[in-house]
Amino acid sequence: MSEEQNKPSDAAVEPTETTTDTAANQTEAGQTAAGSPEDRVAKLEAEVASLKDQLLRAMAETENTRRRAQRDREDATKFAVSSFAKELVSVADNLRRALDAVPAEGREKDEMLKGLAVGVEATERQLFAAFDRAGIKKLDPAGEPFDPNFHQVMFEIENTGKAAGTVVQVLQPGYTIHGRLLREAMVGVAKGGDAGGQHVDTKA
Repeated sequence: MSEEQNKPSDAAVEPTETTTDTAANQTEAGQTAAGSPEDRVAKLEAEVASLKDQLLRAMAETENTRRRAQRDREDATKFAVSSFAKELVSVADNLRRALDAVPAEGREKDEMLKGLAVGVEATERQLFAAFDRAGIKKLDPAGEPFDPNFHQVMFEIENTGKAAGTVVQVLQPGYTIHGRLLREAMVGVAKGGDAGGQHVDTKA
């Protein structure tokens, strides 16, 4: 057998120490990049918690939007007739003025006048029944403390025997619709000094 035949081939050369170290380093780097199973689980749990928080926030915002829209619809339904109602309260004022203009003794003596007054009273009752169904309430604050949110002071009266700021005269009743002011009541209030009260700020 010749010398060339006895020489080992290149494929049979054993890997060097450098090659082995390089492969080990690559494997270790791959494991470090991927992280341990515990780290991957913790990362996934954090992502799930973040997504859950975003979902809950989105659902809450959607619910708030739905409630606002529903409240707006309800308000639109309740107060859509406010302008029309404001015109009708003037009709109520005129009906009351007509009745106040008829003297009690005139009703007894004149059947025609009595019948007219009865008809106007019936119309007034029907009108206020319609007001009630629409959520319209009359404000007749005589004897109540002055409230700048619902009353407009036209004058102050001395020597009434009432505490300052008490409504002692109603020139024109006020009205609310579903609790919201429709028209202020025009009133006269007691001036301070009669019942130990203080002067009321009528310009509030």
